Amino acid sequence: MQAKTAVVLGAQWGDEGKGKIVDVLSGRFSVVARYAGGHNAGHTVIIDGKKFVLQLVPCGVLRPGCRAVIGNGVVLDPMAFLTEVARLKELGVNVAGQLFVSDRAHVILPYHRMIELASENAPGRMKIGTTSRGIGPAYEDKMKRGGLRVVDLLNPEILRTHIKNACQEKNTIAKALFASEPLDPNKMYEEYARAADAIAPFVADTSRMLNDALRAGESIMFEGAQGTLLDIDHGTYPFVTSSSATAGGAATGTGVGPTKIGTAIGVTKAYVTRVGEGPFPTEIHDAQGELIRARGQEYGAVTGRPRRCGWLDLPLLRYSSQINGTEWLVVTKLDVLDTLKEVPVCTAYRIDGKTTDTIPADVRGLESIEPILTTMKGWGLDSNDGATENVRTFEGLPSAAKEYLKFLEAESGAKIGMISTGSDRDQTIVLPEFAAMLDRMSTSGK
Repeated sequence: MQAKTAVVLGAQWGDEGKGKIVDVLSGRFSVVARYAGGHNAGHTVIIDGKKFVLQLVPCGVLRPGCRAVIGNGVVLDPMAFLTEVARLKELGVNVAGQLFVSDRAHVILPYHRMIELASENAPGRMKIGTTSRGIGPAYEDKMKRGGLRVVDLLNPEILRTHIKNACQEKNTIAKALFASEPLDPNKMYEEYARAADAIAPFVADTSRMLNDALRAGESIMFEGAQGTLLDIDHGTYPFVTSSSATAGGAATGTGVGPTKIGTAIGVTKAYVTRVGEGPFPTEIHDAQGELIRARGQEYGAVTGRPRRCGWLDLPLLRYSSQINGTEWLVVTKLDVLDTLKEVPVCTAYRIDGKTTDTIPADVRGLESIEPILTTMKGWGLDSNDGATENVRTFEGLPSAAKEYLKFLEAESGAKIGMISTGSDRDQTIVLPEFAAMLDRMSTSGK
């Protein structure tokens, strides 16, 4: 019997609207588990017009009775976590007994932010476009086996010794390389010891919790952060994040074995966006790009940075489907294209005069790509006759929009299961085959 689990992840460079999708789907699952990234990732969820911006906390916390788990693959900023929890409580969300943090997750400390900010702004350094929130340096410490885990955060003796030694090292590096002011280890210890007391009630062996849930016949959704093309191994390196954003990260980032992961659901916009530096073959540099940014409100949920906008990139989407084993696609922000009378789509690349549909590993190859565009008929009209916003059935979509979606599905290597036609929960089309799969996942084995 197929495991009652699904990975929901970004199929592009992140910001695909996963927040809404994981929220809509969370009603079908007993547990939602976040498996990678830190508070540099943001999910925006709108429920009955009320806006929730989640940075670390999985969206399951917004569903009464659904447990929300921050897995071991996440790097946790204690202060950001406590701020987010306090904000959720103010909004009437009950987190007690519903939100859990892995005892094996690594902790972000102030010196991680100091190092990242100084490094990103250092003269002569290639800018990656990070959020300067300490994510990368925290993962660096994790990989060099010098990090602090949540279980260690809760031990005052270990915490004090770790901060003392780390500050001695990081202050020396920061002063020598970047002329940064040193951090006070005693002040840091006192602040983070207090934070540890507040975090302690949320801490658990979440790998055991998740596996126990599966044995009991419950269902789990693994919530990704960022997107496939930002994955540390498979993304557009070096313009990537520091963690495993692809489906494989769900196993390593939660402690649930890969044979227990049932399906992969990729979330893609009807176009493409990207935040920060790095190659972007289909980027739009004219007024249409500005129009899409304005209609799609394309600004980062966490940083507020304007997103770069481009046409849908099918070679990128096929690559994403290959890397993740994507079975289903969710298409978001279809309504943003409602005013366009023509919609270009990238179907292949031209690199050094040769046509290919393969994404090169070399970033210089990515920068030299000339996208080959196919122009499809848009559904934009002067009136609202061609609007997709608020449409609730596939049959109710404009004919040109349906043709666009059918073309996307045929070329992507995955089946379209859902279509988002607005920002609220109920502005969603769920196709019958996808709904049947979700029903089986919710009810089989009980």
